[in-house]
Amino acid sequence: MAGKQILVVGSGGREFAIAKALLASPQVARVYCAPGNVGMTAIGVEPVAIAELDFAALVAFAKEHQVDWTFVGPEDALVAGIVDYFHAAGLQIFGPTARAAQLEGDKDYALTFMQRYGVPTAQHASYDGVADALAGIDQFGFPVVVKANGLAGGKGVVIAQDQAAAESAVRDLFKPGERLVLEECLVGPEYSLFVLIENGRYRILPMAQDHKRALDGDRGPNTGGMGAYSPLPQLAAADYQRMVDEVVEPTVKGLVAGEYHYHGILYIGLMLTATGPKVIEYNVRLGDPETQVILPRLATDLFELVDACLADADLPAVTEKEEAVLGVVLAAKGYPQAPVKGQPLKPLPAAPGIAVDYANVAGDLDHLTGAGGRLLMVIATAKKLADAQRMVYDYLEELNEPNCQYRHDIGDRAVK
Repeated sequence: MAGKQILVVGSGGREFAIAKALLASPQVARVYCAPGNVGMTAIGVEPVAIAELDFAALVAFAKEHQVDWTFVGPEDALVAGIVDYFHAAGLQIFGPTARAAQLEGDKDYALTFMQRYGVPTAQHASYDGVADALAGIDQFGFPVVVKANGLAGGKGVVIAQDQAAAESAVRDLFKPGERLVLEECLVGPEYSLFVLIENGRYRILPMAQDHKRALDGDRGPNTGGMGAYSPLPQLAAADYQRMVDEVVEPTVKGLVAGEYHYHGILYIGLMLTATGPKVIEYNVRLGDPETQVILPRLATDLFELVDACLADADLPAVTEKEEAVLGVVLAAKGYPQAPVKGQPLKPLPAAPGIAVDYANVAGDLDHLTGAGGRLLMVIATAKKLADAQRMVYDYLEELNEPNCQYRHDIGDRAVK
């Protein structure tokens, strides 16, 4: 039997990790990534110069190259209806439909879904205008969470500590024609839970913890994520079971009851509060940078898992490797507000236990430059999380990239 041909849609570090994991399957012969990035050629993945929202060109490519199925990385394409478009063309694709993708693309829609199906979340209210939102601030204590209702690349959330900050956030985040959401600020450790869902059946992937703020000590603005690690030694088994029973189960049952026919990944951002787990948000895809640390911990073949899901067959059990994985994002200096672009990047030396997943890079493998934002992620695998943390930071220190920045405390919550 000839090996499978797979297409991954997207261009960042998440898609690098997905393509790498799929290519590692003995059943897969080729992995294309559209548009991909130049760093992917280092691992044998073939970038394709088609934009992730150019659905007609993606479908034409998939047909011409006899792609067996397509894996969608980014939320923009899912919310815009790429899955519906591929289905209409008679092609197999892994990800939720546009209707189901509203669980990420529309915060108010997601909160209504949680209320309807008994999924615990924060107290909240949605507003259609600035004046109403400003008046609504009084319903909440401080800090209060102000959220843009639509997609914002992980940057549409402000935790306002006082009245002035809340009013400023409302004015900054409000977009004409869109709603704005205010929420109570939940307190507790935050966890990333990823569920592969096959229309009512599901498998939970290895858990991770992400670090959203730009600077050490969880200071600075929110970003798409500055680093992550897995497993989570500080998460008690009883708390994990509550997450499954009180959050995952009602969510999956709600997707069935609502006839979403969900085939894809659902990310559940959780806060473990004093009264139990509560959902901060849903995403309808794998997270970036969590993907880069959870897929290397997956002992189950990712291709077989997705292939079974698309066929509505029995899902293979998810087994995890014992090793710990920790990754730190190397971002352009000034990220996220005003990232430097075009800085030359030094050749990255090979090192035992270290992998590099490229994201926003340009040029060619011998002469890479930064293309703004999060450039790459340095990832270490070791028996202990503390060892993986040390390996990453030793590597980054030796690399000493000017015009770049990274956090120095990824994993501290678990290690210390």
